[in-house]
Amino acid sequence: MILKKINVAHRYCRLISKHKSIVLLHTTNNVKYCSATIKKKNEYKFNGPSLKDFIAKDLPQEQTELVNNEDKIPYVDDIVDFGQNRKVYIEVYGCQMNVNDAEIVWSILQNEGYIKTNSVNEADVVLLVTCAIRDGAENKIWTRIKQLRSVKRWRGKLDPLKVGILGCMAERLKEKLVNDTRGAVDLVAGPDSYRDLPRLLAKTEAGQKAINVLLSFDETYAEIKPVKLNEDNVTAFVSIMRGCDNMCTYCIVPFTRGRERSRPVESILDEIKYLSDKGFKEVTLLGQNVNSYRDLSSSSYFMPSNNTLASGFKTVYKEKKGGVRFAELLSRVSDIDPEMRIRFTSPHPKDFPDEVLDVILEKPNVCKNLHLPAQCGNTEVLEKMRRGYTRESYLTLAQHIRDRLPGVTYSSDFIAGFCGETDEQFEDTISLMETVKYHNAFLFAYSMREKTTAYRRYSDDVPNEIKVERVKKMFSVFRRDAEILNRQFVDTEQLILIEGESRRGPTQLCGRTDGNIKVIIPNTNLPIEESSFNQDIKPGDYITVKIIESNSQVLKGKPLRHTSLQEYEKIRQNSLKSKNVSF
Repeated sequence: MILKKINVAHRYCRLISKHKSIVLLHTTNNVKYCSATIKKKNEYKFNGPSLKDFIAKDLPQEQTELVNNEDKIPYVDDIVDFGQNRKVYIEVYGCQMNVNDAEIVWSILQNEGYIKTNSVNEADVVLLVTCAIRDGAENKIWTRIKQLRSVKRWRGKLDPLKVGILGCMAERLKEKLVNDTRGAVDLVAGPDSYRDLPRLLAKTEAGQKAINVLLSFDETYAEIKPVKLNEDNVTAFVSIMRGCDNMCTYCIVPFTRGRERSRPVESILDEIKYLSDKGFKEVTLLGQNVNSYRDLSSSSYFMPSNNTLASGFKTVYKEKKGGVRFAELLSRVSDIDPEMRIRFTSPHPKDFPDEVLDVILEKPNVCKNLHLPAQCGNTEVLEKMRRGYTRESYLTLAQHIRDRLPGVTYSSDFIAGFCGETDEQFEDTISLMETVKYHNAFLFAYSMREKTTAYRRYSDDVPNEIKVERVKKMFSVFRRDAEILNRQFVDTEQLILIEGESRRGPTQLCGRTDGNIKVIIPNTNLPIEESSFNQDIKPGDYITVKIIESNSQVLKGKPLRHTSLQEYEKIRQNSLKSKNVSF
């Protein structure tokens, strides 16, 4: 009993310290402040009764609202500065696109007066940016929701916590996240409704549940500059397009992210210029099918060929014509800052015409590391997946890229145990991995998703234990080949971009090569290129290193000197010329 009273007193004191004033809604859209620090439920200040007051008497205490971004309900107040003094904590799950979405969310909330916190215990609002690509990803969220429900109950009405689920899982499950979580979730917002978050959050403060999961045909958040959650990073993500039109039979993305739409090219260039001015040294262009980018609002400077797809590939949709395509965007992005590395993910193999390869070859700051998701190595399974290529066309493309981009490194995605996959078909995947050889790979057991074509047409008939065994075999083959590939870097010089301290502590630093391979070096001071002065190594520095050790995951190097991307490239080309090697 004494402990319970202490807890109540602690929460009361915490509330007093957190909220100097509480913002209340007003029907005339003027902000009212209450000097009291504790607001009783449904206690508002009004100049006089409005239509809402009469309607509210006949409504239940807790309501669930499903709204359109553009709908204006006459008896619902607009929100003004409702974020004042309220702290928000954001957790990100899943892909890099979700990281970028979290930065967009934070940019929107920051403009509305919210304050970011890195502690759940200090937060007034917890937002989870979620993934729905597999059961495993969603199970993590369900576990986290249970934990947050306990936190909400402990804090009680004196110090309420609001929990919001954002992103793909929100779009897939919608009201289920509110109805099946026993009060844990207050807000559900899909990937296209982040602009509506301030209003939705205000609704939760009025004792309502708020849901907006309407997908958009044109939302790209083009004019919103994402605010980086980790300001110490020297690398950044820039979303250039959203959604996907490929309709692979196993994939939920078209149903959670909607149709493909591309940001205007000028808005992308402006954001990258901004990041360059802020000192970022590497930008990754993002999209569900990033290399299908096509800005139809702009005129193309290029003279594109008629072949928009790689040879041997097809799509389920008609050929898209006109606009600024990915090759042109990549070229213009690389010209902004020659000292800024450019990467992109996640591409589809079909969208690698020679124009894209030529830009990668010609631009030293466009990294020669390509994600080439195969998913499977058997033609029959690829057809059932609706991937748009055969085993042979994939292998031909991989070799064609290697011929045009010597030294290119590959990463890929593979799924084990898709509907009806036999042992013989799975062995085709193993042989494809052994043929192409990847420096990095993302390996998954198939997880059936509702709404997908596979869910409607096929049976998830491969036993889970067989899926697990197949993933283990893929992992073993990948690690074996990656170790062989990385061993080839030993005794060579490589350029790395320093990202920060290694996990082992401040005595070691971590960086990445152009091929996106992690390199660990000792933290020391080094001479600057063509200078006798020594300088400490810090994040954002380009360092020439000699590789002295390797394994399947990382390289270890001896730092040699400070340099720049352009200077390193000049030395490399001179070295190749002296050896009569064409490049």
